[in-house]
Amino acid sequence: MISIGITGGIGSGKTMVSHILKAMGYPIYNADLEARTIIDTNPEVIEQIKLLFGNDIYVGGKLDRAKVSNLVFNDNSLLQNLNSIVHPAVAQHFNAWKAGNASAKLTFKEAAIIFESGAYKQVDGVVAVVAPQELRIARVCQRDGVSPEQVMQRMANQLSDEELVAKSDFVLINDGIRLLLPQVTELISKFLKDNN
Repeated sequence: MISIGITGGIGSGKTMVSHILKAMGYPIYNADLEARTIIDTNPEVIEQIKLLFGNDIYVGGKLDRAKVSNLVFNDNSLLQNLNSIVHPAVAQHFNAWKAGNASAKLTFKEAAIIFESGAYKQVDGVVAVVAPQELRIARVCQRDGVSPEQVMQRMANQLSDEELVAKSDFVLINDGIRLLLPQVTELISKFLKDNN
């Protein structure tokens, strides 16, 4: 089985690519969604997060994400400590998921911070989804109901498209001009051919 990472900055269209792949019948692991579930359901992770932030960081059995976001925004060491709890748990969960999908020729892992988290080490290749910054900002403003300034703040905390392209094995351009489906089909052909 070949496992491919899908990454890209906010608003690039990585989830759209995942939806296309899922519609084509390929198993997709969404690391961000799984991390949210793990944070709220894994007893060991919950205990470690409570030790880091205090018991009141969970409200009604759910992590107070707004509070965590405010706490880690200007405290990189606190963010690193949180990541050192969450990333290994997600990696372990992904390995179990992969084992459960062992019969698939190709599986995909969507992860916004695949390089920063070290998750690229768990896949056989990485695909970067890129798009012009103005288009990404417009997409996120419409999707999340936030201001362009808020989107740009989030972008500032992510790798640039140039960095993602340099680190990735394949690039999909989601600029609203080039069709994604032919690019995704080419991607699948490439990885299947290169790994036969």
